[in-house]
Amino acid sequence: MLLAGCDGPASALDPAGRGAADIAVLFTIMAVGAAVVWAVVVAIALYAGLLNPRPHSRRSARWLILGGGVIVPTVTLAALLLYGLVLMPQLREPPPAGGLRIDVSGEQWWWRVAYHLPGHDAPVTLANEIRLPVGERTEFRLSSPDVIHSFWIPALGGKLDNIPGRTTTLVLEPTRTGTYRGICAEYCGSSHARMEFHAVVMERPAFDRWLAAQAAPARPPATTLEQRGAEAFLTHGCAACHAIRGTPAAGVVGPDLTHVGSRLGLAAGTLPNDPDAFRAWVAHPDAFKPDVPMPAFAMLPDDDLDAIAAYLESLQ
Repeated sequence: MLLAGCDGPASALDPAGRGAADIAVLFTIMAVGAAVVWAVVVAIALYAGLLNPRPHSRRSARWLILGGGVIVPTVTLAALLLYGLVLMPQLREPPPAGGLRIDVSGEQWWWRVAYHLPGHDAPVTLANEIRLPVGERTEFRLSSPDVIHSFWIPALGGKLDNIPGRTTTLVLEPTRTGTYRGICAEYCGSSHARMEFHAVVMERPAFDRWLAAQAAPARPPATTLEQRGAEAFLTHGCAACHAIRGTPAAGVVGPDLTHVGSRLGLAAGTLPNDPDAFRAWVAHPDAFKPDVPMPAFAMLPDDDLDAIAAYLESLQ
């Protein structure tokens, strides 16, 4: 039962990245070191209290205290500290020049993601999903406009804080393809626990195709229902907060929705990506995320809600 928590897409003990593998080894070594210190201290207590409970000489007591209470913990902890310091430069090794750079802004309660590509003036912007090429080091530049968040993909590497007024840098190198869970690891408000994202590691050709598709503008509505949804999206003010490239919607307050229908989840991992979830989220966002800044649109006619949901789902 204890080992059941050591596996899965959100486990730091099931590494799929170079940094996570180094951290997993560090965890094992630190656990061994803690066990050594614990065993020595408990052994001394058992010896003095049960095996040899008679009064000890001053010299004997001094050696027990110095040996088990000072020397062993000091040497063990110093060795662990030295190993951790040696490991740190490897974890922060920058990617090669011209490598992939991703800006991630943690916001209450979602993630704004921007891919900066060599030779492109404007970044490719999306939200609540990160995709990476396997075997390549990627630089993340982390920030926040509101409170401290903490960006963490346990299976790929360590966590680092998004701090208002500062830009922090994290480097990750995935070593295995798959879909992993990312979270905010710093309490940031009432919907902190509903601030997740998907991290997908892909082979380089598949990643290039995905990124090229994300850089393209949204496709036009293909059906009458989708056309009505696009009109309702603009008419009811959604474009004041959200952007859909290739349309008049150019809001910057909320997530970019240009290809929202292709993402693996909705509302930062809170809901599945399907029309029913879109409809429920647009009508009652506060029912899924307490204190979410997005206003509820439950007053809209059911036909408009259905049309908006169909339109958003079509943005592949």
